[in-house]
Amino acid sequence: MRRLAAWLAAGVLLLMGSTAQAGLRLHLNGEGLSLAQQQASQALLDEAMAALPPRFIEQLDRRIDVGWTDRMPANAYGQASLVSQLDLNSNLLDSLTDGSAATQKTRRPHGTVRRELLATVLHELTHIYDRARLWPDAERALIQRCTRRHSSAGLIGLPDECRGQNDRRFTLSDDPRLLDLAGWPQYVGRRGEREQHNRQVARSPDLYETSSPKEFVAVNMEYFLLDPSYACRRPALYRYYQEHFGWAPPAKDTCAKSFAFLNAGNDFARTPLGKVDPERVYAIDYLLAEANQNWVSRWGHSMLRLVICAPGRPRGPDCRLDLDQHLVLSYRAFVGDVQLSSWDGLVGKYPSRLFVLPLAQVIDEYTKTELRSLASVPLNLSRTEIEETVEHAAEMHWSYDGSYYFLSNNCAVESLKLLRSGSNNGQLKGLDSIMPNGLLEVLKGRGLADTSVLDDPKEALRLGYRFDSFRDRYQAMFNVLKKYLPIKQQSVEDWLALDAAERRVWFEQADLRTSAALLLLEQASYRRQLLLAQDEVKQRYLGARELQNGGMERANATLQQILANSGFLSRPAELLGSSGYGLPQPSEWQRLESESSLRQKQLQTLTGDLDKEVRALLEPSRAAEIAASEANVKELGEHLRKLHKAGGGLELP
Repeated sequence: MRRLAAWLAAGVLLLMGSTAQAGLRLHLNGEGLSLAQQQASQALLDEAMAALPPRFIEQLDRRIDVGWTDRMPANAYGQASLVSQLDLNSNLLDSLTDGSAATQKTRRPHGTVRRELLATVLHELTHIYDRARLWPDAERALIQRCTRRHSSAGLIGLPDECRGQNDRRFTLSDDPRLLDLAGWPQYVGRRGEREQHNRQVARSPDLYETSSPKEFVAVNMEYFLLDPSYACRRPALYRYYQEHFGWAPPAKDTCAKSFAFLNAGNDFARTPLGKVDPERVYAIDYLLAEANQNWVSRWGHSMLRLVICAPGRPRGPDCRLDLDQHLVLSYRAFVGDVQLSSWDGLVGKYPSRLFVLPLAQVIDEYTKTELRSLASVPLNLSRTEIEETVEHAAEMHWSYDGSYYFLSNNCAVESLKLLRSGSNNGQLKGLDSIMPNGLLEVLKGRGLADTSVLDDPKEALRLGYRFDSFRDRYQAMFNVLKKYLPIKQQSVEDWLALDAAERRVWFEQADLRTSAALLLLEQASYRRQLLLAQDEVKQRYLGARELQNGGMERANATLQQILANSGFLSRPAELLGSSGYGLPQPSEWQRLESESSLRQKQLQTLTGDLDKEVRALLEPSRAAEIAASEANVKELGEHLRKLHKAGGGLELP
């Protein structure tokens, strides 16, 4: 009995000892190191352990041997083995020991050699942690079967249904939520298969993060643990790590409530830097520009509308009246040339970027110029989903630089990816549609889009759920002409097809009401002529690239300057150069404001120059028709003033 008691006591002590030793243990291999080198190395490891989340230490239950080696490239800081070995570059040991590493600047993201060494230890330990979270055998077999079935290279190509939804099945770098935020979203139209290339390349702290999900997890772990501004620069990822570990390091006291963006509106007199506060966004609508006959527009155009409340207005339905505050998120192909080629759109030669535009401009662009109606359909998102979608849109605005494919990565696909990654709404997972009009139907079918607001057309127009094409208004104005003038044309299209000189002969016969209708139609004709001129210049530009054409060369040079100066509206990160990462912080807003304002002034000057030079490239008949349309608008304006004054009214401005 005494022996049994002693044996049991020894077992209890052994158990207590093993429990005390549970968790991560960093063991310094001090062989060949001086006492000072050992002390400096141990201080580095102690600092790394102090920075790690308690759950990380608890779950990574193993001893990891840390040593210095001279068998490493000169520019490397360290490397970990698969399970239990971490080697550091011995070229850095002396500076760590004498303390100079703490002040020795580097061109790497963390600034000093000492800080980079600390980040390296944390980075490599994260790799070991990530590898340690492996699947049980049965789940590993499932992954292998799915991998063979889908012939996918690497786990990021797997559909999520092959992964399962239980967090314990994932390494961090294979968690669907992490992949959504990190820049490997689901392909749309491929049953959830993940995209292979990360396009969130602007405003990156270290482009190495985009090389693979594993590196993304490790690089961002460095910043999560070491950078107090990480919570403000990458808020969604900060929350992800915080929720995963149930812990977070001290962050900045407060983050700015608003996110900066560059307003890509065409009002060059307006400062382009804007700010949006997610708390003031009452709703997000799916904004669909209906199709027209153009090849690239035959399925419509997908956008998202942010219904933003005016300052001081409580968040609620009345915010829909604050149209001047509303913004539109629109993925578009940024064309760095006047060429718009269907083939280039098919093969993805155009960059796809997220533009932020004022709602009023979008309405004018589609309803007046392209004669396309807009439908604005509320999305059924929770308060949290709305705010996190706005936040994610801000991150994409600054970081995303994709490729635009008309048939596979178009506006509908990009909008769906933004909604899915931003809101994390379960109804959006597995939803596939590559056509803008089809996406609205699918959203409706899932109960995510409330199309009932369109049932009553008049009420939809009154409440701003629909914006009709001006084609119907132009036809109504044409009907006024038919009523009061003996014209032969039967439709507004027939009237606008006349030469400007043929329409002008009727001006003197028009009374006040009819002259007002004529003026609206002449303005429509002028916009139509400008659209035709744009296409004509494009075709002449393509045909004259190799010709010695002085006018073409001058216009091309001006155009290239405009494209170079306006590129910041689609890729705003270029205004900040290499400073900072993630969402721009208030300390960077002043530079953004000054740089963007300077570009705007340059654009104002260049746009005037281009107007003169491009007109010289038009066919004489087109240039004459534009000039005649302008003259018609001016003449009708003067005619209306005379009629108004003769009728006893105040003089029109």
